[in-house]
Amino acid sequence: MSSTNSGAHNTPPNNSLTTVVSSTTAMNAGGTASAGVAGMTAPPAVGGRMRDFWRMITLNRKVGIGVLMLVIFLLIAIFGPLFIHQDPNTLNAGPVLSPPTSQFWFGTTQTGQNIFTQTIVSTRSSIFWGFVTALLIMAVSTTIGLVSGYFGGTVDDVLSIIINVFLVIPGLPLAIVLAAFFPKGDLTVALVLALTSWSWNARVIRAQTMSMRSRDFVQAAQSSGEGTLHIIFSEILPNEIAIVMSGFIGTVVYVILAASGLQFLGLGSVTGLSWGAMLYWVNNNDAILQGAYWWFIPPTLCIALVGTALSLINFGVDEIANPRLRKEAKPKASKAKKEAVA
Repeated sequence: MSSTNSGAHNTPPNNSLTTVVSSTTAMNAGGTASAGVAGMTAPPAVGGRMRDFWRMITLNRKVGIGVLMLVIFLLIAIFGPLFIHQDPNTLNAGPVLSPPTSQFWFGTTQTGQNIFTQTIVSTRSSIFWGFVTALLIMAVSTTIGLVSGYFGGTVDDVLSIIINVFLVIPGLPLAIVLAAFFPKGDLTVALVLALTSWSWNARVIRAQTMSMRSRDFVQAAQSSGEGTLHIIFSEILPNEIAIVMSGFIGTVVYVILAASGLQFLGLGSVTGLSWGAMLYWVNNNDAILQGAYWWFIPPTLCIALVGTALSLINFGVDEIANPRLRKEAKPKASKAKKEAVA
């Protein structure tokens, strides 16, 4: 058996999540430290890998439905406010607590505000801050996880203690306490959630990095004198993209839900426009007790649909990355019969 095949069996069986980005990514097109090492073959063409990846995505219904739903919300967030020519906060824009009509599609609030325009404009703020906060969280957790897992020793001990401390502290209650002591606003909510939500992903990435640092391509990079940052971010990180992407998608779902919860409690910017702020005014004006279902259904449904879309994408990515969960498309009956006859 060749040395290439023997190296393939070094991968731990429980780390199947990373098989979608196998060790073939350890060597860049321009030639990295692993280039020219005996027993290591060049990775397949990038175009071939991208075609295979695109095929797996298009064949996965969960990813397709989730992406379609998410794209619709992104288009609404980007272009929707451009078609709104009325200030969503305008008082007495219509009748007070009017149910949906041809003029006011989502009805009006207790002060006569147009709920449809509020929902459209709130989509941009909610999705924007959700993705920005998730990016900040993943940047912190990925960096700490990579550094802790790669260096080990004292560095790993110190960072592991910090990670474990944040893991045992309930994230959302801590976020509520912190948000109550700082000025209200979207930036405060983002920073508070980033501070309290990074530890779990950091621990997952740390564990995967510890298994990666003993791989052949990492040792080859170390023996050829490559820099530490190059090894961490150019050799190890590309092999953990599946984990990072899965963590990012899950973090976006959590951030949108948690931010809406903080705003619902009045700890965010209640004067701005977001789904959470709309729910705050729903609760503040007893819309449920008054039977104004058209007031609380739009923001609640938007939060639920975005969460569903991201969850479908996350489940689909997990199926794509994990061969044990992957479902290949079954060949058509007529094609199967032809192959059997042949």
